[in-house]
Amino acid sequence: MIAAALVAGGYLLAARGGVFAGTASGPVTAVSAQSSVATGERMAAAYGWTGGQWTCLNKLWTRESSWNPYAANPTSDARGIPQDINGWADYAPGDVTAQVRWGLGYIKGKYGDPCSAWAHEITHNWY
Repeated sequence: MIAAALVAGGYLLAARGGVFAGTASGPVTAVSAQSSVATGERMAAAYGWTGGQWTCLNKLWTRESSWNPYAANPTSDARGIPQDINGWADYAPGDVTAQVRWGLGYIKGKYGDPCSAWAHEITHNWY
């Protein structure tokens, strides 16, 4: 399945195995969901979030965005891997490291850990 959406003056095509983005003035680049997950796992480990905590984070962001750094919620301003409700204000589209950094900080500050954020997501359908 291939879908198209406008993203920051460009376009976004989602396809199995990756996300492809570009603008009229720039090349199309591929962002692998696997590389986003690997970055997330490495950065979460720095918080001590391995094992079960990593599993909760992976479930959370898979549900929220499928680890797509260009994800845009069609019914709100939520954007990116962690689906920041402030849209692209806190990080740029496609910037996996900045999105994961912001998301980990948000989870730590609001919930303490990914499993608590995941429990909230399951109960309320948002975190």
